[in-house]
Amino acid sequence: MTTLARRLGLADAVVIGLGAMLGAGVFVVWGPAARAAGSATGLMIALLLAATVAACNATSSGRLAARYPESGGTYVYGRERLGPFAGYLAGWGFVVGKTASCAAMALTIGSYLWPQQERLVAVLAVVVMTAVNLRGITKTAGATKALVVVTLGVLSLVVVLGLSSSGTPKALPETTATPLAAAGLLFFAFAGYARIATLGEEVTDPHRTIPRAVPIALGIVLVVYVVVALTCLEVLGVTRLGSSSAPLAEVVSAAGFPELSTVVRIGAGVAVCGVLLSLVAGVGRTVLAMARRADLPRPLAAVHEHWKTPWIAELTVATIVIAVVLAADIRAAIGFSSLTVLVYYAITNLAAWTLGGPWVPRLVAGAGLLGCVLLAVTLPLSSVLAGTAVLAAGAIAYALKPRHRRQ
Repeated sequence: MTTLARRLGLADAVVIGLGAMLGAGVFVVWGPAARAAGSATGLMIALLLAATVAACNATSSGRLAARYPESGGTYVYGRERLGPFAGYLAGWGFVVGKTASCAAMALTIGSYLWPQQERLVAVLAVVVMTAVNLRGITKTAGATKALVVVTLGVLSLVVVLGLSSSGTPKALPETTATPLAAAGLLFFAFAGYARIATLGEEVTDPHRTIPRAVPIALGIVLVVYVVVALTCLEVLGVTRLGSSSAPLAEVVSAAGFPELSTVVRIGAGVAVCGVLLSLVAGVGRTVLAMARRADLPRPLAAVHEHWKTPWIAELTVATIVIAVVLAADIRAAIGFSSLTVLVYYAITNLAAWTLGGPWVPRLVAGAGLLGCVLLAVTLPLSSVLAGTAVLAAGAIAYALKPRHRRQ
């Protein structure tokens, strides 16, 4: 079996985690989460709840990645600790949910950069990001660093302009607060730290690097999210924020700087490219791991001799993403993606629980498991039903496989 090359240090791993998380929350999820929360207080409580569950998951992911430093993330951990079906279900949920997320991110890029031709721009973004990934993980890390800088620059501009506004948001009625439902949606914004674990086969000294990189990336993102959320609420208010499709551009306009909203749109579109870049990389590695064990077609496990990347897996993922982009607008599928990812992390925590060891990590794993279940069942009913149907379809496909392949 051809393995991937270990080329990522601590800084590279942290940056990939930042690139996966920054953008998903800041540019996509605030509107749906604000509508679900119903109030400013509810939104902030939801953000802290989502961050707490994410921190528990991050701790469990770090422990498992140090024990099993190979591509695939929880697909591998579930197989090793809980059995083949648990690993398969985690991998299936991750691949399907994150493929939908890739399409959502691509369409977001199009809606920011060229709303009149969002599908065309989305397809081009998928092609370009896939081409970067195919050239090797160091190219992915280098491009992600540049995109993270752009992201932080855009967010800093929005915060400075927003807080310099002398006006206050127009008083609009708030609805009943439901922080749990909003927390399930906001969890979508933190899920990118899994990208560090799924790239475990390409990280140098993974036993030390991964457990350090995951909490560092998560902590930085939480601080950024809190600052941006408070700025959006201060300028727009929760009701207007909940109805906005481009909240950061609207913050700048409402703050009295409409001429800079175009700059924010361009910066946001470029920044979300970082999310798409790391998403394609993470899904491709999980497909690679599943193909190695015949849970997906074997040819998908091919590794390019020169670039050391799972090139057939990444091209396949890109093709499916483009098909989804052309077929439908799925930016409203954040809840669906959140459900499949919460199931993924529930399996992560259950696997971490079986590692034993000190009581504190086991307590964290137990809290993470309960948190994932709680957030999953409080998602919008349509998201729960859609996600459950997809997971059930995967389980049926697994059951129909010959017994020797299931093992």
